[in-house]
Order: sequence, then C-alpha cells, then structure tokens
Amino acid sequence: MPFADQTLKCRDCGQDFAWTADEQEFYKSKGFDNAPVRCPACRRAKRAQRDGFDSRGPRQMFSITCAQCGKQDQVPFQPKGDRPVLCGDCYRKGRGISQGDSQPPAA
Repeated sequence: MPFADQTLKCRDCGQDFAWTADEQEFYKSKGFDNAPVRCPACRRAKRAQRDGFDSRGPRQMFSITCAQCGKQDQVPFQPKGDRPVLCGDCYRKGRGISQGDSQPPAA
C-alpha cells in the first residue's frame, strides 16, 4: 500500500503539519505504529528539553570540596552528605578516563 502525505495537528502548539509519505515509510521501517503527535519544531524542543538543553537556562551547579584531594569544584547535583563527592579530576581518574577522553578504556 503506497503512503500518501497527511496533515496532522500538533499536540503542543496546535499547528497543522505535513507528515509526508517518505516520513511514513521511515516510521514503518523502524516498526513505529503511531503517527507523530508533535510537529518537527515541537519535537526538536521536546528532545532538547529531555537532553538538558531547554530554555530554562544553564544547569544549577553546586560547590563541593573533593573527598579525595580536597580541591574545590562544582557538580550538577546537590550533594546529600551521605556519600563522598569527588572533583572532576578525581572522578575521571577513578574511572580510568584521561582528561581528553569521553569514554572509559575498553576492557
């Protein structure tokens, strides 16, 4: 059955948007059964919000004293005091990650 372009209404902004035949074919190839409920702009905004890059501004950072080396640093979570908190350098050393690496070494 060939796909045909459809006009859908965005759940978030209420604007009509086109769901093209190519997009429908892509959705079907990925095994998605439902049509999108958000327009492309609202999908991007929702994804950015989920990934931490939303319009609320920068993340709140909390000052800490490293439990290992005593250095002052900032972390993106509020320490509860029940567990030691490490600075970025000590955390990376403990995980075997060098300054330029983003992944721990393969085992």
